[in-house]
Amino acid sequence: MPRSSTRLTFAVLATGAGVFSMLQSLIAPALPTVQHALHTSQSTATWVMTAYLLSASVFTPILGRVGDLAGKKRTLVGVLLAVLAGCLLAALAPNIGVLILARVVQGVGGALFPLSFGIIRDEFAPSRVPGSISNLSAVIAAGGGVGMVAAGPIVSALDYRWLFWIPVGIVAAATLIAVRYVPESPDRAEGRVSWLGAVLLSGWLVALLLPLSQAGGWGWGSARVIGLFALAVALFALWLRTEARSRTPLIDLRIMRLPAVWTTNLAALLFGAGMYAIWSFLPGFVQTPSTAGYGFGASVTTSGLLMLPMLLAMFVSGVLSGRLEPRVGAKALLTAGAALGAVALGFLALWHDEQWQVALVAGVFGLGIGLAFASMANLIVGSVPAGQTGAATGMNANIRTIGGSIGAAVTGVLVTGRLQPSGLPYGSGYTHGFTLLAVLCLAAALAALLVPVRRAAAPLPDPAAPQVPTAAPTPVR
Repeated sequence: MPRSSTRLTFAVLATGAGVFSMLQSLIAPALPTVQHALHTSQSTATWVMTAYLLSASVFTPILGRVGDLAGKKRTLVGVLLAVLAGCLLAALAPNIGVLILARVVQGVGGALFPLSFGIIRDEFAPSRVPGSISNLSAVIAAGGGVGMVAAGPIVSALDYRWLFWIPVGIVAAATLIAVRYVPESPDRAEGRVSWLGAVLLSGWLVALLLPLSQAGGWGWGSARVIGLFALAVALFALWLRTEARSRTPLIDLRIMRLPAVWTTNLAALLFGAGMYAIWSFLPGFVQTPSTAGYGFGASVTTSGLLMLPMLLAMFVSGVLSGRLEPRVGAKALLTAGAALGAVALGFLALWHDEQWQVALVAGVFGLGIGLAFASMANLIVGSVPAGQTGAATGMNANIRTIGGSIGAAVTGVLVTGRLQPSGLPYGSGYTHGFTLLAVLCLAAALAALLVPVRRAAAPLPDPAAPQVPTAAPTPVR
């Protein structure tokens, strides 16, 4: 039953999820600074991003399921404490090894997404659930944009360690408020955590994502990459068999086979490939010196400002989607969001000679991200039982991350496959990469068309509203 103080509850959820999303992109522009400050190599410094990706992928669905079983508030507070500890450890890290460990701890915060969606479903009035999920999705999407925009000014004015000191204060305040004011959800799933399923899920996710993120350095034909891909296939098959036979599976495969779930997840995979890849490569493109025949030689701060239209558009479209969803449906919003991404990337592949063109593309793509994020979450939450909300939304977030890793890996091959004598990529590599990402977003829009239309349920009567007596039927003579 919905309870009071939902505004405060939403503020806590939005703060936690927004900070985690910000941490995902905040450190990327500062990696060269981190590498220099901690006296390490570029290949080692990239593990600051890889460790976070792998940790979040493992913990997101597992702790989402733990929240369904053990209580969402209890799990939420534990996850916030883990993020707080990870940020504190990162701010104090004396060497790159400790910083990588801190990023692993921060990755536990990936579970904030499914836990937040589950708490909204349990605690908010049914009429407010779609809009609240859309607003939270807007904050999550915008958090990644804030990270890209804010990293440069923070590092320039203070130090890269303040990229973690600032979240320490924010997460600490959110944790205290959550302990005091967020109610424990009464709806809990029955059963227990399938730890064998959790181990197998963790195994195939790591075996898949690790070579995707490191293949550029290891080589796509290396024994490590091929061996890990083979291990990922074997562990995935074993995980499917284990989950199908388990009485209390970690991820109920019957839920994953629901038409609204698997089609939404397919769209998430394809759209995630385009979204995360553009986040990774567009800043590098604008920072490339113009002597390469493209790029603007922009600083980290300037490249962040060029991404500012994306940040603003993501937030605005995410909030608006909550008002549009009851009228046009989440399916239409997901289709429109993916189509906007395809249009933006197609434009970028053809026209990228002026900074205003990049800013325009960033804004249009941001509109698509806001619509897609909100509609995916609403489609999943509205299609699964309450006891499966955490696991199902966690897997949707994971599938989006897997798509992002695939998109970034393939784009990296296209961009860095041929290098100029100066060591910089050719402009054609970026053009081919942007074209591929446009095709992936278009495929996501086509996948969204497969999502079945869900009929809106008749609104429940408001017990506080005055009851108007109905007239007795006229007898038929």
